[in-house]
Amino acid sequence: MLYDKIGILGGGQLGLMLLQAAIDWNLDIHVLDPDADAPCSRIAPHFQQGSLQDYDTVYAFGKDLDVITIEIEKVNVDALEALEKEGKRVYPQPLVIRQIQDKRIQKQFYRVNKLPTADFILTESRADVARYPDFLPAFHKLGKDGYDGRGVQRISSEADLNKAFDAPGLLEKAVDFEKEIAVIVARNPEGHMKTFPVVEMVFHPEHNLVEYLFAPAEIKDDVRFRAEEIASQTAEAFGIVGLLAVEMFVTKDGEILINEVAPRPHNSGHHTIRANATSQYEQHWRAILGLPLGSTHQYAPAAMVNLLGEAGYTGPAYYQGMETLLATSEVFPFLYGKAITKPYRKMGHVTIMDENTERLKEKVALVQRSVRVVSGEWTVDS
Repeated sequence: MLYDKIGILGGGQLGLMLLQAAIDWNLDIHVLDPDADAPCSRIAPHFQQGSLQDYDTVYAFGKDLDVITIEIEKVNVDALEALEKEGKRVYPQPLVIRQIQDKRIQKQFYRVNKLPTADFILTESRADVARYPDFLPAFHKLGKDGYDGRGVQRISSEADLNKAFDAPGLLEKAVDFEKEIAVIVARNPEGHMKTFPVVEMVFHPEHNLVEYLFAPAEIKDDVRFRAEEIASQTAEAFGIVGLLAVEMFVTKDGEILINEVAPRPHNSGHHTIRANATSQYEQHWRAILGLPLGSTHQYAPAAMVNLLGEAGYTGPAYYQGMETLLATSEVFPFLYGKAITKPYRKMGHVTIMDENTERLKEKVALVQRSVRVVSGEWTVDS
């Protein structure tokens, strides 16, 4: 099974970390990405530039492979379905990708399968959203193509209705939550599942991107058990093979509601490369290749800080503050190899570990103060 020819649709940072895990097992990896300079392009054994959304390109890429997976949902599902019918192992399955690609279908899936989620209304246009002033405050989400905070608008009152998207979407009731958490669950073809410890995420207040996270989350045991249970139930309901990242809200009265899911490795699991016995990336390979799932034991409290492009800088990327970071114990940078930085673009991340949670939080603050991704000469710490 380790001699299969394996394809990844997408060559960004998630693909890069999948590749890094695949190297340990000498897997034969083929990568397709529209960007000739994508992070995977430098180390992939086989790299092809091409559209992920063009039927002919995706079909031609997959026809000589044994197993096909994704690192991004925005792919041509029709081509994947055709490949699946021809006997290719496509994980996550095309039907799962199709259900998750459209947030409208995704939310209805939760409702049909009695999985807890915030109340919502399907909308067709901006004018349609204006019909529901009594439902506010709420978030208007595009049905398709929203990603990394894009495609989401908070509609606090009628004065904000002009911010709604003039396209099919959903109006989701704003949740008065205490924490945002996530659980990554792996499921293999036999239906065996393992969950990673619950993580607690802190989002950028304006750009809806994760700034940093803590693992394990500081939550009560009953909340932890319930979150892992919901994540497993969700993976089982989809019947997914591979990884499913389940983002959830913990309300102030202790209720847990599913926000969104991702059928692939996820930002909320980057820290597992150093902090856990099995990383999410190795676990993905184990799951889709039908191998025993690895231990998700976490060695110590951990945090992950996203390195985002600094506001006001667009151009060749330079990382300031690396000396400070590297002089700190149990701090591990991962740079994605993106040549060009843009404001708030994900350029890398830093995993931090410490047995003492207060020291862990101090290290997070140090990384946030010290490291900046800019365009210009690399400035050595003074």
